[in-house]
Order: sequence, then C-alpha cells, then structure tokens
Amino acid sequence: MAEKKKVISTVKDTDLIKKRREQMIRASIELFKQKGFHQTTTREIAKQSGFSIGTLYEYIRTKEDILFLVCDSVYELVHSRLAVALNREEPPVEKLMNVVELYFHIMDEMQEEVLILYQEVKSLKNESKNYIIQKELDMVSMLTKLIKCTNPQKVSDGDVEIIANNVFVQGQMWGFRRWAIQRNFTLEQYIAKQVKYLKRALLINDGSES
Repeated sequence: MAEKKKVISTVKDTDLIKKRREQMIRASIELFKQKGFHQTTTREIAKQSGFSIGTLYEYIRTKEDILFLVCDSVYELVHSRLAVALNREEPPVEKLMNVVELYFHIMDEMQEEVLILYQEVKSLKNESKNYIIQKELDMVSMLTKLIKCTNPQKVSDGDVEIIANNVFVQGQMWGFRRWAIQRNFTLEQYIAKQVKYLKRALLINDGSES
C-alpha cells in the first residue's frame, strides 16, 4: 500500500488545513479543466479558491504540491466509495458485479477529474508520481482479490491480474473515448456489455446467455 506523502504547511490547525486544501483542490480542478496545469498560475488558483496568494503558500510550497493534492484526492474519493461496496456482506459474484457497476458509475461522474489526472501526472516529480502510481496499483489489487474470490480454481492468477486491469481501464475508457463510445451507447448499456464480457472471461454462467 502506498505510504502517505506529506505536503508541508506552515499552518498547524489540521481542520483548517483540510478545509483550505479542499478549496484549493476544487478550484484547481475547474482551472485545469479549462487551461491545463501548466497554463494555470498559483495566483489564479488562489483567487478561484477565495483567498490571497500569500494564504495559498501557507498550505503548500509549490504549484506541483497542488497538482499532487488533486491527483491524490481523485484516488482517495474513488477508493473510499469502492470500499463501502467491498465491505458489504454479499455472495462473491454478486459483490464483484456490484463493485464493477459502482466503479463505472464513479468513472462517469469523475470523467474530467480522471482525464486531468492522466494528462498531468507526468508533471509530478518521481516521488510523487510513484506514490500516485502505487495508489492505482492498490485499487487494481482490490479488484484482483475480489475476482479471485468468485472462482479461485477456474481462472489462473495471471488471467485474473489481466482481467482486473481490464476492468480498471474499461471504466476509464468510458471517459477517455467518450467521443466514440458515448455516441452509440448509454452508460447502462456500456456497463451491461462490460459485465457480460467479465462474466465470460471468468467462466461465470448466470443463465442469461445460451
């Protein structure tokens, strides 16, 4: 599991740090959508956040810190929402399908945020970049463990790993290739097809296919 990276603040009040950084994250996402990371200035982020540039630098040291906080918050939100579904007491196959469906809905709601993450994560320094990459690997690992619980003897570990990565990327693809996919399919249609392919890959027969 990724070890939490600390972003230094001169403020000691943890509640205030959380509040101000949440303001900065929301403001930055809106600006990054419009202009991208490199074309957005810290002064613009401060103004959009509702405070001065001096106040901004009490909570971060560099513009890269803001990008890191944005990327980290995207993964934290996805992880926390999936964790609720993962902790439910359900039969393994039912739980897997519910988690996958929820993941696709989250990716639909967060299309812009995920797009920003993948466009801009390359701008992070190696330590920060590796932390974000590890968070993604942790989430794929969650899917891998869940998939293994559905039919541990039918599918090899190597196939399970590929299937888990496929599910992860297919959710993101809904946003990445929306110009093509969303022209022809609703979200529910897309989810239904991906679930059908997943069941086929895992050799799950629910009676819906001949």
